[in-house]
Parts: sequence; structure tokens; C-alpha cells
Amino acid sequence: MFEKILVPLDGSKLAECILPYVEELVKGRNVKEVILFRVCEQPEIPADYPANMPQSWEKHVKDIMDSTQQQCRLYLGDVDKKLKSLGVNIKVETCLGSAAAEIVKCAEKNQVDLIVMASHGRSGVSKWAFGSVAEKVFRRTCVPILMIRAPGCLPGF
Repeated sequence: MFEKILVPLDGSKLAECILPYVEELVKGRNVKEVILFRVCEQPEIPADYPANMPQSWEKHVKDIMDSTQQQCRLYLGDVDKKLKSLGVNIKVETCLGSAAAEIVKCAEKNQVDLIVMASHGRSGVSKWAFGSVAEKVFRRTCVPILMIRAPGCLPGF
């Protein structure tokens, strides 16, 4: 039923609570690919770059962006190792940008059949201040979503 599954992770242990569900979805089914995906936050780059530096401003910015994405890839590589025993093709992707928008883009680009993600379960002021990536993804895509509440979250209104 689901051949390609997108698994957005934010680097937190809370988000990783979905991994056992991914394992169960893959076992004994015809899943061909699991895409581990992480959206990295744009790094803050100080504008006080000295003119006498050996590399250009553009190269400096590119190096910082590349380093940020490399850190995200390293994290996903560790998760990839945990899932290798499933016997399914695991693809790792990262990008910089807005989490919800990039998750939706990734789902469309890869033509996934299912998105499996955790909800941190924020409510009230916390939800207003930080927003809900899971809710935004839910509203912006037609791809089915399996959303798991992270352990310890309290239901709110």
C-alpha cells in the first residue's frame, strides 16, 4: 500500500519517537523506500565580515551553509544506521528553509505515499509562539500523514 515513506526529523529525541512506527510499517510490507528528511535552520551569519579575509563573502556564506547541512546529514546518517536492518532502501535528504514548506516540497518531489511524523503536542501560548509544523504540513498536503504524539505531551485545546 505504501511504497515510499517520508520521515521528517528535527534532530530531537521527541521526533525520533516515530522510528518504531516506521519499523512496523516497513516490516512485511512492500515499502521500497524510506526517506529520512531534515530541514536545517538557516544559520545566522554575522555581517561584520572583514574585507581582508582570504575568501570572498559569498564563499564564506556558502561554507557556513554547507557546514550546517553537513551537521544535519551526520545526524540523519546515525538514524539511517538504526534503520538499515529493515532491508529497505533508505534515502537521506536535507535542506535549509521553513520546516513545513520544505517537508511538503520533499513529499511532492519524491512522490511519497505516506508522511510519518511526530507532533510535539504544544498547545496554548507555546503553540502560538512556535507554531505547529505538523499542523502546517497537514493543512498543506494531500499526502496521507501518520502523526504520532510525542511521549509526555499533554492534550490541549
